[in-house]
Amino acid sequence: MIRRTASRALTVLAALAALGALALPARTQAAPLQALAIMLPEEPTDYGWNQQAYTAAKTVAAKYGLKFMPATGLGYGDPHAELRELAEDGASLIIAHASGYNTAAPEIAAETHVPVAIVDRPKDSKPGLVADYTLTGRDGAYLAGVLAARMTRTHTVAIVVAAESPPWLSQSAAFAQGVKATDPAVKVLYAVIGPAAYADVAGGRRVTESVIGAGADVVFGQGDRASFGMMEAVETKKSSGGGPVWFIDQLGDKTAMDKGHLLTAVVWNLVPVYSAMIEDLKAQRFGTHSYALSLADDSVHLLHTRYIPQATWQEIMAQRRQIIDGKLKVETVWDAAKVRALMTSVTAPAK
Repeated sequence: MIRRTASRALTVLAALAALGALALPARTQAAPLQALAIMLPEEPTDYGWNQQAYTAAKTVAAKYGLKFMPATGLGYGDPHAELRELAEDGASLIIAHASGYNTAAPEIAAETHVPVAIVDRPKDSKPGLVADYTLTGRDGAYLAGVLAARMTRTHTVAIVVAAESPPWLSQSAAFAQGVKATDPAVKVLYAVIGPAAYADVAGGRRVTESVIGAGADVVFGQGDRASFGMMEAVETKKSSGGGPVWFIDQLGDKTAMDKGHLLTAVVWNLVPVYSAMIEDLKAQRFGTHSYALSLADDSVHLLHTRYIPQATWQEIMAQRRQIIDGKLKVETVWDAAKVRALMTSVTAPAK
């Protein structure tokens, strides 16, 4: 009788253990991946932040046989409702591709148990649930600075940013480092359009025209849709020396729009980053580390255009190899005050 009762008890315990295993959350038990969702503040037509992310997420969804769930043009307001809707509609991973979403996304992840990827908030990473992918094309921006120093004829280059967000701060610092390492005599002007002027096309043109008027003949523009205004400025305004003005873009490839002034771009390819997220979810590593762009896998690279002299391109490729091999270190700077301290002059709206 005692043996029989014990046997029954063991059977019940085994059954409870099995039920417990089935009830484990995603962070401890791998769930089948079915759909990849991405949230974007603007429509994916900017050749930049929104379009690069959209294209990469769509590519990765197809690569892994996942349903693609894009939510675009959401703006910069409260995203709780959109996040909850994507989770309820079956998303296996939600990529919240805007710094304005990085507070709400972890909250919805905790509520729904749907993993989220966020930017600009690494301290909120949580195994199995929240992963940060605060990215920077820092090393590519350094190489762009080398190119700018070689191409300027006025010995003045400029950086124009639509906002001082972490990726652009680090890229601005790296660009300035590249310029100074190549030719310390070259001036680096730094101009901020506004606190969040991502889509300000008119502001992009106005501020870019101002740095050209101050002597810059190479402009590194960082501005999502605002970069369209920057390109208009370099296409219509001559440098103080009477020559053309070159534009260095970032994130995407605007070759299709080029009218003879797109010198290069610090291109981001997010496919390796989003692929790594899927692999980490499958291997139950998601949320245990951050993600980065790299010259080694070309997830960040310089656009090679016909305007770059071959000797200069070879010099840049040699420095690229040095960075990959660890022989050349580019300092990462996230702090706005420290970034501004690297510049010859700073123009920014009053806070």
